[in-house]
Parts: sequence; structure tokens; C-alpha cells
Amino acid sequence: MKYTSKILIIAVALIPVLSAKAENIKNEFNPIQTGVTSLSIAPDARGASMGDLGAATEPDANSQFWNPSKYAFAYSQAAVAVNYTPWLRKLVNDIFLADLSGYYKIGSNDNQAISASLRYFSLGEVNTSDGTGGAGQSINPYELSFDAGYSRKLSEKFSMGVVFRYIYSDLGFNSSNAGDQISGASAFAADISGYFNTYPIIGRSECQWAWGWNISNIGTKVSYDNGNQPAFLPTNLRLGTSFTFPLADYHNLSLNLDLNKLLVPARPRQSDYDIETTEGQQQYLDALEDWENMSPITGIFKSFSDAPGGFKEELREITWSFGAEYNYNQQFFVRAGYFYENEFKGNRQYFGFGAGFSLNVVKLDASYMLATAQTSPLDQTLRFTLTFDMDGLRDLLGRRKR
Repeated sequence: MKYTSKILIIAVALIPVLSAKAENIKNEFNPIQTGVTSLSIAPDARGASMGDLGAATEPDANSQFWNPSKYAFAYSQAAVAVNYTPWLRKLVNDIFLADLSGYYKIGSNDNQAISASLRYFSLGEVNTSDGTGGAGQSINPYELSFDAGYSRKLSEKFSMGVVFRYIYSDLGFNSSNAGDQISGASAFAADISGYFNTYPIIGRSECQWAWGWNISNIGTKVSYDNGNQPAFLPTNLRLGTSFTFPLADYHNLSLNLDLNKLLVPARPRQSDYDIETTEGQQQYLDALEDWENMSPITGIFKSFSDAPGGFKEELREITWSFGAEYNYNQQFFVRAGYFYENEFKGNRQYFGFGAGFSLNVVKLDASYMLATAQTSPLDQTLRFTLTFDMDGLRDLLGRRKR
């Protein structure tokens, strides 16, 4: 039963790479391996509909995931968003991600905000085997995280933010055999981010240009096997820019670009060593041991120079997203985008589409993912976001009192 649990862990870790070409696995396929991969899943419909981006888009209640420093520039005093994503719906119907995010502006100068989010990723019901063909246990593995953040304007155009996060991953189960106990894994992490926002005049039109960055999940390792098999968190560097210009009165269009790189060292490959010789085997084992014992901070710096293929392979590790958002009077939204990941690093490539409708109090967004590969388990992924604006709610209650 212990092996069944390990297989489950490996399967979850490889969710982002299921669509890779089998013929490339042996020689060049080398995705970055991390634990708690659900931390990398975009929670909200708005960001997902533009190809999974949000480092520099206008602030909203879900900025905690993309770039928490944007909260300092939020227009509303407070907002809360509820997000729901049925995950891998082409394969199963009981895996989902639920997310609750929000912020509150503090201080009298409108330049500070506190924020928080709670994520719960359920892998549904999993039936195990005892290794002899008999029925085992029915378990419900899950991963969750809770974080709190603070953001502040350092000038009229620039802000920074920090987030502290607790992570728990429960992918195992208890066996009746002594010594065969698989406990949940806990970890702590932090994010640091920045956001720059300005309004240039181009021609006769006032436009908006912004850029942002976020280094997320800088923290401890997680271990699914009582400390014997530590795994890196998905520490990630996100860089983005956004440019918004008016098409006409009440009509605006924004163009957005995000670049991402996992700050995690690549696991050594046997194909990079002469395994036919004793010396080559020892070199591979030494490299593997160094990778397993490497600290997270060392791994961040190592991630920029560890690729066996040199600079070319380092470029492969960069994913990019490009998306556009049209809005009419900040009430009706249409969005589209594209996400690209190199075929040797996971091969996730898909289009995103979505729409949104906003009233004074509530905003509803939905998105749809269309993978370029028909065999991709991410194809036809839906996301839904319901956002409550506290300023609108306060105004509504004030009118009712009058």
C-alpha cells in the first residue's frame, strides 16, 4: 500500500506534463519537478481567460496569486472573490480547485492594503490496493494553503508587497502495517512583488502602462515520506507588462504579456551521464544526491545555470502568456489569450477565452481553456469567479437606509 501512495504522489507531480511527446522523454524531455504543484494553478477566470497572466493587469480581488503589490493601487476599499475550477475534467469529474481571496485598504492616505487567500485543491476519491489485488482504502487526498499579505505604495507610481504562506499537502494514508505511515507534508513560504503604474499621453488619448513582478513560494521543502523524500516548492519568477488604451468613449482595450520561470533546479538525467561505465554511474548518483540535498535558496540561484543543454535549455524553461481584454464602461468584458510552454519542459500550450459582467456590487467572470493538443487533459477546463465589491455593497445599503 505504501507503493500505491507513492504512485499517487508521482502522478500528481506530473499533472502539468501529461501531454508530452513520448519519443522525446528519454533524451531531451526534462520538466522541472516540484511538490505541491497545485500552487501553480491559476485560480481565477479573468487571468485564465487571457492565457494565465496577471502580473501587471489592473488590480482585482485575485491579485494575491498574480502580484499582491497591485492591491495598493486598487480603486475599491475592499473586495472578496470566490473561485471554482473543475480540474482535469476530461479524465475525472471529482478533482477541483476552490479559492477564496480578498483585500482591504487601510490607512487614511489610500496607499496600503492587507490581503489574504485560502486555496483548497481536492483530488477526489482514490481507491487503493493492498498489492495483492484486494481492495484497500478509499482516501480523499488534498492540498491547501493559507496566506496573508501586506502591500504599500512607495511613490505615486510604484508599490511593493509581501505575502506569508502556510502550505499543507495530504496525499498519503495510514496503513495497518507498523512503519508504513505516510503523513501529510507542511511547508512555509513567502512572496515578494513590485508594481509600477503610470498614465502616458499618446496623441490625444490618456493611456495606462504598467509592469510588475512577483517571486512566489520562496520557502522550505515538503516531504511526503517522513522526511525521506523532500521536494522543492514551485518557486516562480513572474514578469509582466500591460498597456491599456481607449478605443472610444467607454471602450478600452488592454494588451498584456507575462513571462514565467520556475526557480527550481532541474533533476539530473541519466542520459547526461555515461551510465555504461562505473564512473558515469557514480557521477550521476553524486549529482542526484546533491540535487536532493540542495537547499531551496541555493536551488533558486542554481536554477539559472543548471541546464545540461546550456543557455538554449535555460530558455526552454521560460513560459509566456499573451492576452487581451476589452471592456465597455467597466461593466462588460471580453478576453482572450494564449499560453506556451516548451514541449521538452511540459508541453502545455492552450488558448483561453472568457467574458465578465459587472454590477455595482457583484461581478461574474467565466473562462474556457482550449488546448492545442487534442490529447491534453487540460482541454476544456472551465473556471468561474464571483467577486463582491464592498464599496458597491456599502453604497447599496446606504441607499436602502435613506
